[in-house]
Order: sequence, then structure tokens, then C-alpha cells
Amino acid sequence: MDSPYGGTAAPKGQVISPDTVRRVSNDAAVLIQDFRVRTDRQPAGVWAAPGRVNLIGEHTDYNDGYVMPFALAQRVLIAAAPRHDGAWSVTSLNNDSTETFETADLQPGMTGWQAYVAGVVWALQQAGHRVGGADLVLTSDVPEGAGLSSSAALECAVLTTLADLNDLDISGLDRAKLARRAENAFVGAPTGLMDQAAATLCTAGHALFFDCRTDDAEQVRFDTARAGLEILVLDTKTPHALVDSEYAARRASCEEAAQLLGVLALRDVTELDAALNQLPDPVIQRRVRHVVSENARVLEAVDVLRNGRIADLAPLLDASHSSMREDFEITVPPVDLAVEVARASGALGARMTGGGFGGCIIALVPAGEAERIGHEIAQSFATAEYGPPAHFIAVPSAGAQRLR
Repeated sequence: MDSPYGGTAAPKGQVISPDTVRRVSNDAAVLIQDFRVRTDRQPAGVWAAPGRVNLIGEHTDYNDGYVMPFALAQRVLIAAAPRHDGAWSVTSLNNDSTETFETADLQPGMTGWQAYVAGVVWALQQAGHRVGGADLVLTSDVPEGAGLSSSAALECAVLTTLADLNDLDISGLDRAKLARRAENAFVGAPTGLMDQAAATLCTAGHALFFDCRTDDAEQVRFDTARAGLEILVLDTKTPHALVDSEYAARRASCEEAAQLLGVLALRDVTELDAALNQLPDPVIQRRVRHVVSENARVLEAVDVLRNGRIADLAPLLDASHSSMREDFEITVPPVDLAVEVARASGALGARMTGGGFGGCIIALVPAGEAERIGHEIAQSFATAEYGPPAHFIAVPSAGAQRLR
């Protein structure tokens, strides 16, 4: 698939580091200067939207369950100004690429990286909003291909920009839904709402408790620094070779189980043992056990954070990973090794985050220990003859907003 920032995306699981792209700046002042150079005028403002990581709650979303992501400090920045010829021009500084499109070009299935931008214009128009032309210049330091929602960050940054430029009164949740529609119906990627909701709704220092059935959202305090802790995010850079087919298989198993149990979705299972006794297939039993127990872990995690006991997340992270490994069977050896070494090196708890079969892990670690533990994992990968992973310290950050 085309990268959301221009050019061709790295294979899934491989991060394009800011050090390897032509130009990445997370500085609004620098972006304003770039806009002036490229358009010979002043931007009307600068807007941003973040990537995200899911703290807990995997494969619960399509089962009408609960998730708890938080926004990252890594973000997409856009400088923009209106134009009056009915066209949209978008420049990616990451790839030194400029694309221009008009209303007549807004057809679902558009190819090229600009489809992520065009899809937002299309979704706004489909919802009845008048969207004038604009020049947009963007840059991003959200790693691509690592399951950190780089595409949702771009969509939500564009949507926030265009909403302000056109004086559109759209709630945060509705913005997330429009961004998801752009990705689902225009780009053609079957994502849920969590990514866009996190990019749009999250607030700094909080995780977002999100109910995937009702769309209810709660900001839950998540001040890791005050608790003397850090969240290490490590991308194993494992190719997601099976993710599409296996994701579909897991979803089908969950839907079959719900039908057999006579419930709308697995979120409605309240007595796990009784439900498992009604299911003859041991594979489906394992899938149900993961979803039901994972929903319970999210609810327990919410309670832990509401009471300021961040360290008590640790056993929930460990249990979530064990469930994904044993019951949902979506981990792979490099991911399991990363979690194992993180725990052995001093992490309080760790788990895979994301859809599975590669991607990232997160680890709750004592403050000042994330870099050391990240390097310990890298050494274990070298010994196992895996490719080198990449890591960073995640800071719960703000959602989409205007910066200037």
C-alpha cells in the first residue's frame, strides 16, 4: 500500500525512521517556513494529530467491547491556507512529493498516498459539509508500518485542518467517524474506530477508555512520570505475513461463537465458563476466552488508573499477552522474545500491542530504565539472528488540535 506520507510504504512491521526520510520536523515554526518557501505565502495556521498505542484491549473492538489507547507525542503536522480555485494541493516533506486534486477526482479507490487526504475531503462532502480548496504542507514523525496508526494521524490532522479553514462545527467523535469513513470507504482499509478516536479525542496525560458499542469515551488519568514509570514501545519489525488472513479468521470465529451463544456480540457474554461449555470446538472456546477475559482486563485497568495505581497495570499486561499467545494465538516468536526479555530485564509487565503476527510490544518499566531494557531486547534479537528492533519512550499526549 502507498505510504500515507508519500512514496511507497515499508513492508508491514518495518519502521521508516525519521533519520531515513528526506525531511521530518516536528517543529511548527520550521513547517511554517517550509510552507512560505513552497507557496510564496503565509499559512493560515498549523494543525497536528498524533499516532497512538493501545494500552490494553486487543481484538475486542469488533466484538463490541472495550479498548484503552493513548495518543503519542509523535504526530502529523500540517501548515495550510485556503485557495480559491476549488483544488487541493498537498505536499509531503517526508518524501518531497506534491499532489493536486479537484472535486472531480474524488472517487473511492483513488490510488496514491494523496488518497488519505482526498478521502477526508470526500467524507466531509458526503456528510454535507462545504469544503473549499486549500494548500497543505505536511510532515510526520509517526513511524509507519509499526501499528501506531500513521494513516489515522494523517486523516485526523487533515480533517482538523479543513474543519477550521471552513468553519465547520463538528464534534470530536463525529470527526473520528468521518476520518474512519475516509479510510474505510475511500482508501479501502477496513479499520475500526479506535485509531481515529484516539487521534481525535485523547488528552495529554490520559488514556482513552472507549466503548466500541456505544462510542462512550472517558479520559482516564495516566501520569506515568508522576508514578515513577515509563512506557517502552518496541517495534520488533517482524513482517505481518499472516495478518490479513488470520485477522479475518479470528473475526469469523468470534462471529460464529456469538451466533452459537445467542448473543449480539461476545461483549454480551457474562458467564465465561457457562459459555465455554456450550461451544463444542476447542479453538472457538479459546477465541471466546481471550475476548471475554480481555474485556474484563480493560475494565480492571480502568479501575486501576482511576485509583492512581499505575503499577498495578503490570499483571494485566502480562495476562493480556499470555491470552493473546495461548488463546487467540496471534503472537510470533520475535514478539514473545521481546516480552520475555523485557520482563527478565526489569519491566513490571509487558505485552504485544496491536493486531498481532508482528509489530510492537509495550512494557511498563521503572523511570530511567526504558533505554536499557530496549537495548537488552536488541541484544537478544541479535543473538536470535532477528533483525534489529526500534524503540522509544511513549508519552501520553494530546489529540488533534490547532497549534498556531
